[in-house]
Amino acid sequence: MVRQVGLLPAGCQPWNTDVVATSGDRFVYCATLAMYIYQLDRKFNEFRLISIMSEHTKTINCIKFHSTNPDLIATTGADKKVIVWNIAKQQVMAKLEVVTRDPPKAVGWSTVRGADAVCFIQGSGPLYVWAYQTEQKLQTFKEASGFNSCVCQFRWHPKNPNRLALGHLNGSISICNIGGKSQKGICQPESEDEDEDDPVTALEWDPLSADYLIMTNTFHPVRLIDTESGTIITEFQLPSAAANVHTLAWISGAPGMFVTGDVKSGILRIWNVSKSTPIENIRIKKTGIHALQTINVERRLPGRGGRDHQVSSTSPTLAPAGTTPSHFALPPAKVVCTFLDGGVGLYDLGGRKWDFLRDQGHIETIFDCKFCPYNRDILATGSFDGTIKLWDITSMTPVNSSPGNEGVVYSLSWAPGDLNCIVASTSKHGMFIWDIGKGRIIQRFQDTNKTGIFCVAWNQKDSKRIMSAGGDGYCIIRQVNGEIVQKYKHPAAVYGCDWSPENKDMLATGCEDKLVRIYYLATVSDQPLKIFSGHTAKVFHIKWSPLKEGMLASGSDDSMIRVWDYSQESCYQVLRGHEGPVRGIMWNSEIPYLLVSGSWDYKIRIWDIRDGACVETLLDHGADVYGLTSHPERPFLMASSSRDSTVRLWSLNSLVQPIELTILSGKPWTSVVGTTESAMALGNPPLLCGKASKDIKAEMEAGHPSNNHHKLLRMCSKFFSPPTGADNLWELVSVSRGMDDSLLSQRYKRGIMHVKHLSKFKASEAQEHEMVKMSSFGGGVGSMSRESRLREAAKIHIQLGNLQRYCELLVEVGEWERAIAVAPGVSIEYWKSLTKRYTRYLFKEDNENLVPFCTAIGDPQTLVEFSCARGQLSSAVLTAQVACEGIFDQMARTGHSESGMCNGVEPNQSHQKLLEGTVQKLADSYLYSGSPINAACCHMAVDDHQQAVQCLLQGHELELAASVGIVLGDVPHQTHQALEHLSRRCEHLGKWELAIDLLKLIPDNRDLLIRCCAKCAASSDEINYLHTKANLPSLDECLHEAETLKNQIRPLDCIRYYIVSSTPEIGLEIGLDYIKASMTKGQFSLDDIYPILQFISSIRADKLQQPKLEQQRMELICLCAYYGALMAVRVGYDDIVGPMLKHARGILGKSGLRLPITEHSVSKELEAWETVSIAKTKCFPEPLELSRVLTSPEVIQSYEELLRKAGGDNHKDRVGADRASNSHLPSHSDVHISCISQQRVQGLAYFLEDGRSAVSPNEALMWAKVNPFSPLATGLRINPF
Repeated sequence: MVRQVGLLPAGCQPWNTDVVATSGDRFVYCATLAMYIYQLDRKFNEFRLISIMSEHTKTINCIKFHSTNPDLIATTGADKKVIVWNIAKQQVMAKLEVVTRDPPKAVGWSTVRGADAVCFIQGSGPLYVWAYQTEQKLQTFKEASGFNSCVCQFRWHPKNPNRLALGHLNGSISICNIGGKSQKGICQPESEDEDEDDPVTALEWDPLSADYLIMTNTFHPVRLIDTESGTIITEFQLPSAAANVHTLAWISGAPGMFVTGDVKSGILRIWNVSKSTPIENIRIKKTGIHALQTINVERRLPGRGGRDHQVSSTSPTLAPAGTTPSHFALPPAKVVCTFLDGGVGLYDLGGRKWDFLRDQGHIETIFDCKFCPYNRDILATGSFDGTIKLWDITSMTPVNSSPGNEGVVYSLSWAPGDLNCIVASTSKHGMFIWDIGKGRIIQRFQDTNKTGIFCVAWNQKDSKRIMSAGGDGYCIIRQVNGEIVQKYKHPAAVYGCDWSPENKDMLATGCEDKLVRIYYLATVSDQPLKIFSGHTAKVFHIKWSPLKEGMLASGSDDSMIRVWDYSQESCYQVLRGHEGPVRGIMWNSEIPYLLVSGSWDYKIRIWDIRDGACVETLLDHGADVYGLTSHPERPFLMASSSRDSTVRLWSLNSLVQPIELTILSGKPWTSVVGTTESAMALGNPPLLCGKASKDIKAEMEAGHPSNNHHKLLRMCSKFFSPPTGADNLWELVSVSRGMDDSLLSQRYKRGIMHVKHLSKFKASEAQEHEMVKMSSFGGGVGSMSRESRLREAAKIHIQLGNLQRYCELLVEVGEWERAIAVAPGVSIEYWKSLTKRYTRYLFKEDNENLVPFCTAIGDPQTLVEFSCARGQLSSAVLTAQVACEGIFDQMARTGHSESGMCNGVEPNQSHQKLLEGTVQKLADSYLYSGSPINAACCHMAVDDHQQAVQCLLQGHELELAASVGIVLGDVPHQTHQALEHLSRRCEHLGKWELAIDLLKLIPDNRDLLIRCCAKCAASSDEINYLHTKANLPSLDECLHEAETLKNQIRPLDCIRYYIVSSTPEIGLEIGLDYIKASMTKGQFSLDDIYPILQFISSIRADKLQQPKLEQQRMELICLCAYYGALMAVRVGYDDIVGPMLKHARGILGKSGLRLPITEHSVSKELEAWETVSIAKTKCFPEPLELSRVLTSPEVIQSYEELLRKAGGDNHKDRVGADRASNSHLPSHSDVHISCISQQRVQGLAYFLEDGRSAVSPNEALMWAKVNPFSPLATGLRINPF
C-alpha cells in the first residue's frame, strides 16, 4: 500500500478578509479550496494539523466558528455554496446552493429567531437566514437590506443577539437592530477621490461595551466608533504614512486592548482605546500581515514549588510586571497571523515569540515540481502565484524563493549537474533563468507575441540547450544566451516537450492537434521524424522512459495515457482509468514498467505498462494533480503537486517490497539488480535497472567483503527510506560505533546530534552567528536580521554555559540590564566592570536610570558629575555626603567569587537523569507526531540503542529497524522483532521462501519457523519444499512425530508437530482442550496460555474455515481476542484493550461458547478498564492513584485482577502504543470511521477483508501484534505489516 510520508500544506489565501477563525483550542485558516484545522495537543503543548476539509469547488470566501459550539464552522465560497461543517467528525453537516447573481461574501451565526441558523449576505443585501437543521426556506431580515453599498463583512454583537454591524465597500458601516431601528451608511471616511472606494477591511465589537466597535478601511486608519450616536470617539494614529492596517482583533482578558497587523511591514501593534498611538510595535516577519485573530488557550504547565511563607524585612521582593518605554508587559494572549506570502503562524504576545510558524506556502495552484539534480533533499515548485520556491523535504521548510511577480509559472526545469539554476516558463512573461546562488534572474527570453509558454526542458546532456513549448504553436530550442537554434512549427498550441535521455538531439512534443511528434535536432529539417496518432483530444504532457530506449508516454485530455515505442513505431499500451484530463506523468527511474499519472479527477494512478493494469490509486489530493517527480538517488519517494496548493510526498516501496527484503536476507545481486529486458517480462519479480542501483552494486563489488553487508544495509536503507531523519540516523549509528568526527556531513550539525557533539557544534554555530558583526549580511527566505542572529548566538552561549559571551552579545543588541542581571554568574568583578560601562552609556544618553547602577557599584564620582550636569545640585550634595559616610566604600569592598564555565565536566547522576528524561520527552513528541526516525535519532544521540530501534518498531519502519539493529549488533530482541514482522509481510505477499530466509537470521527460530510454515496453504509438494528450507520434517513425518508425542503426553510438543502436519485440526483440538483445562484451575495468567495460543492460531486458514470446525474456530477467535487484550495491557497498547475485550464479549454473547470465561466476567473487566482509563485521562499529566478513583471496590478488584493476568502494567515488555510513520497526516479523501474504536481514522485507512470496514493503521498494527485474527470474527487473519 503506497503511503503518504510528507505534506507541505497550502498557504493562507490573501484575497478575502475573513479567512482565519479561532475557537477554544483550535484555529482554522483558508487556503484557496480547503480549510486547514490546527488543534492544541495538550500532551506536548503544541498545535498540530489535525485535518484538511474541502468541499468547495471554487475559492472559499469566508469562514466563521459557531459562537458556542467549537465543533461547528460555516463557510461560503465563490461556487455559491454555504456549508456547515462538524470539525470533530470532519463531516459536512449541511450544504446550501445559493441561487443568486453573486456568491455570498460574508457569513455568520444567528439565534435571533430562536433556531440555530447560519446567515450570509452578498452584494447590498438582504441578509439571508438559513435554518440548516430544518427544511425551511431561506428567510431574510428586513432591517438588514436595502443598503446603498455592497457589504464586505458583518459582525453580530457578542452579547446582544439582535444587534448587527455591517461594513461596506464605500467605507461606511451600518448598525441594524433586529426588530428596531437601523442606522445605515454612517461613519464613511472622507476621501480626496469621491469615485474611489475605501472598503471596510476589519470590524469588531468591543466585547465589554454595548455600543462601541473598532474598524479599519483599506486606506483609512483604525477608528473607535460609538454606534449609538454614530460618532468617532478616537482615530488611532499610525507611526508613519507607510504603515497600513487591514486587520485587527480585541485581546481577550485585557480590557480596552486590541492588536493590529500591518499589511506592508509585518508589524504587530498593540493599542489601548485610551491612547491614540500604539503601546508597542513588534516586527514578527518581513512580509505584510494579511489577517489575524487572537486565541486564548490555557496551557497546563508543570507545577512549581511555592515560595516560603515566612517573610522578613530583608526577604527579596517579588518583581511586579512592570513596563519600560522600550518593553511593555504584554497580556498572555496568542495571535494567529497569516501573511501575504502564504505564511501562517501563532505568535505569543506575552512571551514575545513564535509558538508555531510555517514561514511560507503557495497560495495558488502548484503546476510543477522538480527535485534538484545534485541534492535529493531540495524540491523546487512553480505556482500560479508567480513564484518558484525551494523546499528542504527533510523538514518541509522553505529555503529560498524567486523574486516573484512573474505571472503564472507553468513549468520549470533544473540545469544539469550542479549549475544551481532553474529555467521556468510563464503565462505572459516568457521564460527566465533564476540563478539560485546569486539570488536573481540572470536571463529572460521574451517572444514578441507574448503567448503563454506551457512547458520548458533543459537538456540534461547538453547544458547549453533549453527547449520550450508554447501557445503560439512553436517548439523552440535556444542556447542559454538566448540564441535560437531551431523552431518547430505546429498547427496548434504545443503543451508538452521532453528531451530523450539517450540522445541529446532527439526530442518529443505533444500538441493540441492530438498528435505526438518526434524531432531530431541534428538534421537541418524542421519536419518530424515520426508522428504518433491515437489520442482523441489534445496531448498535454510527454515523457521519455529513462530505462527503456525509444519508449515514451503521453497524457491527454481524452483521460488516457498512451505508451509509444519509437523503435517499433507503434502504440505499446493504452492506459485507461482516469475520469478527467491527464496532466502529470512520471516514469520510475529504477523499475522500467512503472508509470505514474495525475489527473483533473484529483487522482494519482500508478500503472504497470506491461499489461496496462492500474496497481494503485491515490486519492489524497483535493483538486487537479499537475506535478509528479522523484529523484534517481531516492527513486521510490515521489512528490506530487496540485491545484489544492499542496505538495505531498509518497513512499512507493510497497510496489517493490520484495527487493529490500531480498537485500536484507542476503540474497545474491541477481535477485536485486537486472536488465531492463528481464524486468519487463510479465510475471517476473521486480528488479532494479537504474543507474543509482547499479552504482551501489559496483561499489559493493569493489569493496572489502568483511564489512560489505553492513555497508550495503546502510546504502540501501538510504536508497529506500523516506527523507525525514534516515540520513541523520545512520550518521548517529556511525558516531555510536566510533566514526571520526571529520567524516560527518555538513547536514549532521543541522539535525539531531550526539550529545558529545552538542557543545562543540553549537559553539561553532554561535560563532557563525557572531560573524555577522564583521560582514554585511543578506540571505534568502527566512534570513535573520543582524540583531536576530546575535540573539540566536546569545541563546546558544547561555545553553553552553558561556555566561560572559552571553552578556557581551546582549550588550551588542542593547539589552544591558538583562546582561547585568546574570553577570555575577561570571564574577563580581565582571559584574562591576559591565555595570560601570552601562553607567557611562547612560551618562551619554542623559538617562537617570544610571543612579541605582552607580550606587550599586559604589561610584559616587559619576553620580555627582551626572547630577551637576543636569543642574540637580541638591542631589549632588546628598550623594557626596553619603560617600563621605562610607556607604559606597562598603559596596566596593563586597567580596567576589570566580565562576568558570562548566563545559566539559562529567555530569553527576542527577544531571544524567535529567538529560535522559529530557531526551525521552523529545523522542515521545517526535513519535507522537508521526516521526519515529527522528525519535530514534534522539535515543541514538545518548547511545540508547535499544530505545532507538524500539522507536522504529513502533513507527513501523521495519526495514530500517532491522538494518540498524543488524549493524549495531547489540539490540537482538528488537532486531529479531523487526525480522519477525517482516516475515509476516512476506506471508502477506505470498513470498514464503523469503519469509523463511528472514526468520533464519534469528538465532532461536524453530518455533517461528513452525508457525510460519503452518500458515502456508499450498500443495503438499510446495509445503514439503518449504519445510525442507526451514529444516522441518515433511508433512507425513510431522504427523508421525506428533502422534508419538501425543502418546507420551507431551501436549505442547505434540501441538508443534500437529500444526505443521497434514491434520492440523487435531493440534487445534488438543490445544483448545489444554487451554480450557489450564483456565479452570484458577489463577491463570497470560504466560500460561499465550505460547500455546500462538501455535494453534497459526493453523491454515482453509482448514480453519471448514464447517466441521466452526465451534473450535469461534473458541479460538474468542480466546485470541481475550488474551490479545491481556497482551495489549502488558505491552501498553491501551487504545485497543477496550475494543478487544468488547470483541471477546461479543463472540461469547453470540456464539454460546462454553469457555472458562463468560460474557459477564469479560463485561466486568471491560467496565473496570474503561473506568480507570477515564480517570487516567482526567488526572493527566499526573499519575493515577487507584485509591482515588471514584468507583466501587469490586471495579478496582476487577481491574487489579486484569493487571495480574496480564503481568502488570509496568511489565518489562511494555513499549507503548504504535505510531506508524506519518499516520497523522490528514488527507482530502473520504472520511472513515474505525470499526473497532468508532473514532475517525486520521489519514490513510486500513481496510479489512470485507472491503468496507476500516481501522486506522496504528490500530491494525497493534491488533495484529497481539491477536492474529481480524476484528470481523471471520477467522481470517489481519496482516497490516
